[in-house]
Amino acid sequence: MSDVLDRASWASLTGPHAHLAEGAGCARRYPADVSPIMAVPPVQNNRVWGDLAALVGPGGIARLSCDIAPPPPGWIVEHRGEGVQMVAGDRLHTEVPDDVVTLGADDVPEMLDLVARTRPGPFEAGTYRLGNYLGVRRDGALVAMAGERVHPPGWTEISAVCTDPAFRGQGLASTLVRAVAHGIRERGETPFLHAAGGNVNAIRLYRSIGFELRRTRHFTVLRAPGAD
Repeated sequence: MSDVLDRASWASLTGPHAHLAEGAGCARRYPADVSPIMAVPPVQNNRVWGDLAALVGPGGIARLSCDIAPPPPGWIVEHRGEGVQMVAGDRLHTEVPDDVVTLGADDVPEMLDLVARTRPGPFEAGTYRLGNYLGVRRDGALVAMAGERVHPPGWTEISAVCTDPAFRGQGLASTLVRAVAHGIRERGETPFLHAAGGNVNAIRLYRSIGFELRRTRHFTVLRAPGAD
């Protein structure tokens, strides 16, 4: 399997999402109103750490979702987390039911409200710009959604999968994951996704509909050296 997924954020920000990227050299990020994701190349050296420090500024926060070498003196590791990366297998059946709707700029207030109530992970006012977002409405209200995030060449990540607690147990999450995956496959790409290592219910759901575990991923939050 392509090792582009080992550096998915970097491959996205220097590839299909380069038009959204901020930074230069060996450090890139999405605009703050789109996503907190940042990325560096798979091999880190003094130039990489220097470019990352310049990108976030003195004392700034860097959020990296890749394997990193021990940071140089002055950098502080604020948090480390572990998750899993899963890819769509042949068992994944995809379709877009009639009750699934496309979401866009006009839906952002409702999307942000749903995210605030369900906490699927980082989601900002401009996150919808990363790709296709789909939702399900009940009596006009948005009760579930899922969409696309990181986009390395040939692959697209499914993210922001969330359902209003009052509507859980109806299969809306799996419906939306299948629907988003359908659009990805229609472009000739392969869906993948991430889940927190402790989110056993999500991992179980993704396995049940046809996603396969690829590898464990590490997420690191670092603080850059402060101003002299």
